Amino acid sequence: MTRRPGVLAAGLTALVGALCLLLQDTAPFLFAFPKTWTIPTTDWVGSVLETILGAIKPAMRWFSWLIAYPMDGLNAVLNGLPWPVLIGAVTALGWHLGGLRLALLGLAGFGFVLLSGYWSESMNTLALVAVSVPLAMIFGGTIGILANEAPRLRNPLLGVLDAMQTIPTFAYLTPLLLLFGFGPVVGLVASAIYAAPPMARNMLLGLERIDSEVKEAAIMSGATRAQQLFQVEIPTARHQIMVGVNQCLMAALSMVIIAAVIGGFDDIGWEVLLTMRKAQFGQALLAGLVIVLFAIVIDRLSAAMARDRKRFNSRISFVIFGIGLVAGAALYLTANTTPPTGLLGPVAEMVDEWLSRFTVVNATLMDDIKNTSMFYGLLPLRIGLDDAVLPFTWGFQWTKAMSLVLFGISALTCTALIWLGKPVVGLLFLIGMGLLETGITNLPWPFFLTAIGSLAWVASGRKLAILSVCLLVTILVSGLWERALLSLYLSGAAVLTCTAFGGVLGVVSANSTVVWRLLRPVCDLLQTIPLFVFLIPVLMFFQIGEFSAFLAICAYAIVPMIRYTRHGIVTTPPEMIEAATANGATTWQILRDIRLPYAAPSILLGLNQTILYAFAMLVIAALVGTTGLGQSIYLALGQADVGLGVSAGAAMAILAFIADRLVQSFAEDRRKALGL
Repeated sequence: MTRRPGVLAAGLTALVGALCLLLQDTAPFLFAFPKTWTIPTTDWVGSVLETILGAIKPAMRWFSWLIAYPMDGLNAVLNGLPWPVLIGAVTALGWHLGGLRLALLGLAGFGFVLLSGYWSESMNTLALVAVSVPLAMIFGGTIGILANEAPRLRNPLLGVLDAMQTIPTFAYLTPLLLLFGFGPVVGLVASAIYAAPPMARNMLLGLERIDSEVKEAAIMSGATRAQQLFQVEIPTARHQIMVGVNQCLMAALSMVIIAAVIGGFDDIGWEVLLTMRKAQFGQALLAGLVIVLFAIVIDRLSAAMARDRKRFNSRISFVIFGIGLVAGAALYLTANTTPPTGLLGPVAEMVDEWLSRFTVVNATLMDDIKNTSMFYGLLPLRIGLDDAVLPFTWGFQWTKAMSLVLFGISALTCTALIWLGKPVVGLLFLIGMGLLETGITNLPWPFFLTAIGSLAWVASGRKLAILSVCLLVTILVSGLWERALLSLYLSGAAVLTCTAFGGVLGVVSANSTVVWRLLRPVCDLLQTIPLFVFLIPVLMFFQIGEFSAFLAICAYAIVPMIRYTRHGIVTTPPEMIEAATANGATTWQILRDIRLPYAAPSILLGLNQTILYAFAMLVIAALVGTTGLGQSIYLALGQADVGLGVSAGAAMAILAFIADRLVQSFAEDRRKALGL
């Protein structure tokens, strides 16, 4: 990227923004897109989809009836087995795959599930996962093989996978609800669809990484193409494929929990939602911990299967399983197979009592934290200083004279930076001050389109710029623009916070093994927790509202920023550091001038993942009272409005897609500059 495109892009954006502000009173349509200019996209999409879904509904209902059999059968088996048998099987598998440590994890995890009183609900969830994962593996594996075998189809298939991973999770449920009706089948099918992309990507990645010598040896042995694929290449790629199985399992478990929103099945996700709605936070936390431990055990077992390590003594595994069988038989003979219930109920009640006392004693502190963050941080970012600075919040009223002073100082600063040879920085500073004064949700749409188009042009050229602007125009004319800006504001605030705090934590952990030793298990835990569970602790302390949603998004999206920042810094070539040290550079100079610039591509990829994580969590946060596209998708689900659900989901997917392509382009540009 040269300086000239950056200067032109920033200058054009600043010019359009200034013109919009000057014409604010005479051309209000620049800020509020007229409704008469919109087209009924939502109605059109709903009409077309309802026609298509109505035509295939009989076949889907037959499919629903068909897959209900294995699910009901497995559900009956898991609930009918005496609990010592299943705990013994998990513990034995843990020993075989990872020795004592993994065996104890399996025993402790499923033991907690038993003591929590949610054994039956957990078995119902496990049955859903156990049926949806094979479907996802078959579907995703087939896509991965097809993309590998047919190069012409690779890009279209990868585009479909991108769309499947960027479309919000709730958006899957709306059309499926019309096809399959209420019940566990919707969760099962949604889980299979949502979990298929990671399986497809890892299957394709594993097949692409096979050495050419292996393929040539199979050809020289006279094997047919089918024999090469299934007898040589897939077995060779088994480790990468098992990584896909691990990710597939975690995605399916997460989606099954989300699908509990539609009800109709007595699983652990429904228990979390029900207790949250009743404000029984002690019980909700207990059910949430069950999900977390469930996810951790499944994650660690499946991850151990993907690693090529020696297995532990199988005789001990048989002994452990045998103990479980004997204990289960004893319970069966004594007709005492019902799992214990309510053993941790008093603990949940104690949590509720403690929480009640804590909130009463610290109500003022909690309100101060929330109000300070909202009044002096989130609200100005949302509606701008012009509307956010009020006497009852800031102690004075923002006036037009203050806006003129702010813009005057910004213009002088911009001019000084241009004179110092930093025109891009100066123009970006001017644009940033204008955004702060106006607010994200009040941005004029010509300015926003120009800004994104210019940024895409600098990042990747004309093609991405045209595509980005065209996609944003579809949101604009569909009548979803205001809701899109609301979603952009909340996710943007969370991404900025995660970038700041996650970046600092990544830098600190890269320079301190003690800090990383403490931070790593926290990151592992946060990446294992299903999205639903992030809502529980924030609701416990800050109740329903935008601030709670903001905290939940930050908690989920901060981990990639920490990990990628640390990884980029610690992988700096030693010879670069040695050369800088030999020239007398200090530790701070090495970090600033060597390690951080080298880590820039990795940090940008971390930012990319943080953005995608924020958009993914944004829809879940609609459960706690956010506005924007996430709320529209959630409302569409409750009303079975497939047009609104799909249109809002597509709008959010467009925002995520543009952000993903922009950051990836800048990361690729930085890699080329470093010669990587």
